[in-house]
Amino acid sequence: AASVPATANAISWPFGGGGGSTATSTDYKAVADDIAAIIKGDPDKGPTLVRLAWHSSGTYDKMSKDGGSGGGTIRFKEELAHGGNAGLGDTAVVWMEDVKKKYGDSLSYADLYTLGGVVAIKELGGPKITWSSGRVDALDPSAVTPDGRLPNADVGPSGSDPDDAAHLRTIFNRMGFDDQEIVALSGAHALGRCHTTASGYDGPWTPLPTTFNNLYFSLLKQVNWTKRDWSGPFQYEDDGKKLMMLPSDLVLIQDDKFKKYVDLYAGDQSKFFEDFSKAFNKLEELGTTNLKDTEWA
Repeated sequence: AASVPATANAISWPFGGGGGSTATSTDYKAVADDIAAIIKGDPDKGPTLVRLAWHSSGTYDKMSKDGGSGGGTIRFKEELAHGGNAGLGDTAVVWMEDVKKKYGDSLSYADLYTLGGVVAIKELGGPKITWSSGRVDALDPSAVTPDGRLPNADVGPSGSDPDDAAHLRTIFNRMGFDDQEIVALSGAHALGRCHTTASGYDGPWTPLPTTFNNLYFSLLKQVNWTKRDWSGPFQYEDDGKKLMMLPSDLVLIQDDKFKKYVDLYAGDQSKFFEDFSKAFNKLEELGTTNLKDTEWA
């Protein structure tokens, strides 16, 4: 599972210095409506907004107690340059800028990006996930954590192998997640697709990449996944050559401790929605303080 470095887009600007969020002065339902309008205008933007929320939150380290969504640091070019964030700087970050300008300092980037994730999941047919406001933006890039905290698609020998399972556990255990939460969060791959211009990989995981459901788990189990013959990095394809899985996806059915949760979620979408909602809320609140439970829809 050779590690494939994604070529980050060259971003020549950081977005604004920041601004705190005062939960009492911001109409978060209105903010959510503005984000939803972006997705209604182009549903393909929804999965990328989920990725922005995910990646802004997934840098948390429970030992050093740094990283996470709290500072909105993914808006800085230093963090957008991290391999796992390739492509976000000229897509989701840009799409959100008009919303940020509309609300000014009453809305932090950190709250905006995390709210974007839960709004997108709901708009694309998924559950309504609890969200809290009150994140205060970091003022400069000194708060950006080191690259390498987000999961890789493939480590060790090429293809899915026990190294990939160990890598997933290393990355997610660092944030405080267990096997069940790892599999639940992986279900976000129901949405979106890989782009050769960003990660180097290519294609959607499911035939409905703008619909949040449990199809990712069903397909993992039921499809005959084989190595794709192409010039890009090692990935798997279905017999019809329309769908793909990454080595870090396939390992979820090769590792028995992961597979029992794949089986569970493939057979019970409501259980998947319930567990995903808890895990995604936890992800978005890692390392944050003084948040206020906020009605957004």
